[in-house]
Amino acid sequence: MHLEIRKAGRTKKYYLAHSYRKGSKVRKIRVYLGANLTRVNLEERKKAAEVRIKEQADARRRISDPFETVLSGKELKELKALEAKAHIKIAHLTDDEWQRFTEAFTYDTNAIEGSSLESKEVGEILEKDKWPDKPKEDISETYGVAKAVDFIRKTKEHLSVKLVLKLHKVVFENSKPFAGKLRAKGVEVVIMDHNRNVIHRGAPSSEVRGLLLELARWYSKNRKKYPPLVLAAVVHNQFENIHPFQDGNGRVGRLLLNNILLKHKMPPLNIELKNRHEYYSALQAYENEHNLRPTIELMLKEYRNLKRLLKRR
Repeated sequence: MHLEIRKAGRTKKYYLAHSYRKGSKVRKIRVYLGANLTRVNLEERKKAAEVRIKEQADARRRISDPFETVLSGKELKELKALEAKAHIKIAHLTDDEWQRFTEAFTYDTNAIEGSSLESKEVGEILEKDKWPDKPKEDISETYGVAKAVDFIRKTKEHLSVKLVLKLHKVVFENSKPFAGKLRAKGVEVVIMDHNRNVIHRGAPSSEVRGLLLELARWYSKNRKKYPPLVLAAVVHNQFENIHPFQDGNGRVGRLLLNNILLKHKMPPLNIELKNRHEYYSALQAYENEHNLRPTIELMLKEYRNLKRLLKRR
């Protein structure tokens, strides 16, 4: 780390900077310390800035390239064969099939995050506008997720920060005051297990927007290179690693996954509540080892269940 001083007239502005290499490029993290500082103030602020820079650098290492290991031609061929074996190509979903998918997806994606609503209650809310005696937040987010599914079904938008914010706003506009807003400065995410062990640490709030922009650029660059399942898995898992919102990341991430599948002429898929532990394990495998295979295997499993889901009455 090194100190940078910029002069403007009689004003001296101080920055602590750290350069690091990312692939073939050199990146820099810079923290503003203040102007016209005394030696004592400068040293105090440098110590605090060193901690911030270390946190940001650690985050960049953990959440750097969304897909560090390029798939070989052999692996890409294997993936395409797996897709074919899974019988997941569905040319068109009827309106009734979309309704059944929407109800199932809305129930499962909210239940994974702790919604108290039963599957039958979700159906009655969406079909009959009949409200059970349950928390209004859960009911509001039922409408929100269903509305978001309809949005990704119809929109032509591919991945962008604008789309991410739009989906969060649609799902949570009537239940959360921060709907459609990225984590505010200083709002950090640390998730622990029952033994108080850290199992996930989101990106520092100061890094969130930049990392989302990087992810959108990665997708734009590679969307014609990789199979749709790979694109959807990488974007979803990387999005969850960044954890850009104060709450609601899981639901937005699963909507993004489906938006990518739909934009590549693939049918949507539903991560079922009964498979949530497998889902969490797949996320951990990606975060800790950048291993995509568990996520793709789960997606294929859910696709094999899709026909059963669409026939459900």
